[in-house]
Amino acid sequence: MLATDSIHTIQLPNFTPKHPSIAPPSPTEITTKWFAAFQDVLANPATLGTRLPTILHTDCWWRDKLGLSWDFRTLRGIDAVRDYLLKYQPTLKLRPENLAKPGNRFTPQVDVPMEGLEWIEAMFDWETSIGRGKGIIRLAQREDGQWKGYMVYTTLEEIKGHEEKIGHRRPHGGRNSLSGGGNWAERREREREFLDEEPTVICIGAGQAGLNLAARFRALGIPCLVIDQNERIGDNWRKRYRTLVTHDPAQFTHMAYLPFPSIWPTFTPKDKLADWFESYASLLELNVWMRTTITESTYDDATHKWTVTVIRRDADGNTTTRIMHPKHIIMCTGHSGKPKVPNFPNQAAFQGKLYHGSEHKDASLIPPSELANKRVVVVGTGNSGHDIAQNYHEAGAASVTMLQRRGTYVISALDGKGIFMMHEGLYDENGPPTADADVYGESLPNAVHFALNVGFTKRVAAAEAPVLAGLDKAGFARDAGPDGSGLMRKYLTRGGGYYIDVGASQLIADGKINVVRSEGGISGFTRDGLVLADGANTHLAADVVVLATGYDNMKTSVAKALGEQHAARCADVWDLDAEGEIRTMWRPSGHPGLWFMGGNLAMCRIHSKTLALQILACEVGLNRQDEPCRSMVQAA
Repeated sequence: MLATDSIHTIQLPNFTPKHPSIAPPSPTEITTKWFAAFQDVLANPATLGTRLPTILHTDCWWRDKLGLSWDFRTLRGIDAVRDYLLKYQPTLKLRPENLAKPGNRFTPQVDVPMEGLEWIEAMFDWETSIGRGKGIIRLAQREDGQWKGYMVYTTLEEIKGHEEKIGHRRPHGGRNSLSGGGNWAERREREREFLDEEPTVICIGAGQAGLNLAARFRALGIPCLVIDQNERIGDNWRKRYRTLVTHDPAQFTHMAYLPFPSIWPTFTPKDKLADWFESYASLLELNVWMRTTITESTYDDATHKWTVTVIRRDADGNTTTRIMHPKHIIMCTGHSGKPKVPNFPNQAAFQGKLYHGSEHKDASLIPPSELANKRVVVVGTGNSGHDIAQNYHEAGAASVTMLQRRGTYVISALDGKGIFMMHEGLYDENGPPTADADVYGESLPNAVHFALNVGFTKRVAAAEAPVLAGLDKAGFARDAGPDGSGLMRKYLTRGGGYYIDVGASQLIADGKINVVRSEGGISGFTRDGLVLADGANTHLAADVVVLATGYDNMKTSVAKALGEQHAARCADVWDLDAEGEIRTMWRPSGHPGLWFMGGNLAMCRIHSKTLALQILACEVGLNRQDEPCRSMVQAA
């Protein structure tokens, strides 16, 4: 285990309630009594420090997303929580207001997330002098029978006076008069072209990150332009390899304000998703310019504005230039940067085809007579490596071999198996409204989530035992991550190292896709293959080598789009900070007015709101751009 991994590997306490011989109070009664004490303690800042231990365990946790500061924080222990609240509570006056009402999925109820750990959990509303939000409380019983707060989660949902224009606040829309700029279509065209104003925000990338964000900004009344160098909205999916489908189910991947229809397939083919993106942008009236790039950019630290030169190309290749002055630029190009394309000794001598997995299209486009003679080696055993290997096998390649350096976590996307087990009861047909599921799903500190996943990963392995045994027999190295904590830890810390199985694992188990291991990787190439750095200089014959070797840090996207001088001011993106929150993504980047937005579809739905709220706070004077981590107390 790496030293950085050990920071977030914890041992959860044993909280097993001491049930008396008579019937104990109900979860609602216990929670209601505790909630009243919680309200009372927070209402009196002068005594908060001394009274906090009466309602919270010594080893408590408080995870806060924009509730009390303009950042994501995870506080562990009564002292850290006390210091956090004493800093902000006297000014902001956090007021827990309502427990989830009867009929809500998250009314007080008992949950046993692992053996020896039982708690009561419930959702609640809260309010401060600045905004309103939701939270989750988890109460655990001490040895003396007293119920205290073990985990508290708070997340901002809206800023007072600047609420989303949705539901009962929706725009009127109806206008019979042509005054004010023509009919709807004419006004919409002027808005899309930014003829009457400049965008406050420019999002680079029209995928799930940029589109979800643009929808949030529209609901908040912030002018936003999304630019993308592709021809059509959705091309970031449409142009990927032909057989690609999403690896997460539809119930988990809804987009902001517009969920997938109930007839939508569980896993979405990439072209269908691309078409959905196009429709989404049209229906939600998002301002998107395709075939557009930024060629020059400067940032003025005094005025907190960018000056960018935007080049736009039409379908005939003609270009127009606009100079714009947004206050914020958001990199929405995915949570990865440039493709990692390693160079190997004697690589130029290789007579076959060598390319990075990002360039893969579809092996079935190769004439069958030609492919039938091809020996294919795929370097890397993550999602892309497996998908590409499966594609070559199904297209009829003579042989397909995956080269594996280190262990890979495997979890199935087959019905009833791992991925469905992961989302069961939360993001499925019986789950709560997506907005509530998102609050609950984000409510655990990541270190706690990892600890709970150890048992879950074992249950998944038991359910998938036959195919996993086949992988072991085939020589495929499996690795469930630090402490056996599974998929999410791999994703949040590395952005890879796992495979969501959509069929390749059985092909490996059946010997139809070969696996060769070399911890040292590749030492060099020959005319007809590659030489492994496995201590024996094993030669692996190949006609096609695909480097499914991943992507660089997202900072490289900034360097490419805006220049090295801006990338140098940004912190590294992804992995976890000391508190267990993801670094830089959806949070202050280190460069004022420059933000990062990425992740899977669900993360983009969830964090489009948190990022949009941070930028709204900048625009209404609550969060200074020159002090991106400035607290709400200073702004209030």
